[in-house]
Amino acid sequence: MIVLAVAVFLGAAVQGAIGLGLGLLAAPVATLLAPELMPGTLLWLSMLLPVFTLAREWAHVDWWGLRWAFAGRVPATVLGAWIVSVSSPRVLSVVVGLVILLAVALTVRTIRLPMRRGVLAAAGTVSGISGTATSIGGPPLALVYQGERGPLVRSTLAVYFLIGAAFSLVALAVVGELGRTQTVSALWLMPAMVAGFAAASTLRAVADGGRLRPAVMVVCAVSAVTLIVRAVVG
Repeated sequence: MIVLAVAVFLGAAVQGAIGLGLGLLAAPVATLLAPELMPGTLLWLSMLLPVFTLAREWAHVDWWGLRWAFAGRVPATVLGAWIVSVSSPRVLSVVVGLVILLAVALTVRTIRLPMRRGVLAAAGTVSGISGTATSIGGPPLALVYQGERGPLVRSTLAVYFLIGAAFSLVALAVVGELGRTQTVSALWLMPAMVAGFAAASTLRAVADGGRLRPAVMVVCAVSAVTLIVRAVVG
């Protein structure tokens, strides 16, 4: 739990600065050290951390984009919960990881994903499946918003994570995959999460100084590699 608390602290600091990162840093550690805590513990934290971001930047939320992202996320959450209940999510993790890497590669050199209804819904769909099955669901939507201002990215992703994680937790509870141990562990890890968010102020200033897009790209790429490696070696 001490090692996992350190990972949660670092993940919360990164997410507090650029909008995502908690799942990237904490999920692999939890999977290796305490797989029985996955994905419920990280989903609880993913639902609670955005509250602190929204307390600072609520006015910047892109409600139009969220509407279409959730149009894809809601049905995909049901599918993700079903996958957790009937099979190992390894193949899914590899597929999602490869899709994210492809999106990163395309947006680095050639295209930027347009802020359109279909693109947002597709990002929500991939995120809903991946987030529910693996607790790493932020990269698809973050890639769509990578070119926007820091406050808009952080606040919009915060609303998405808060509501999306709540959907995922309910879905896991319905299929019997959300245990008491996962919930209690999330409570124990909350102080580390809060401390990490408090430490994000310096990183936030750097990200808002023109480095947000590269930071988002790096975190998304590392998230994808993490998903693939975890599936292969796990």
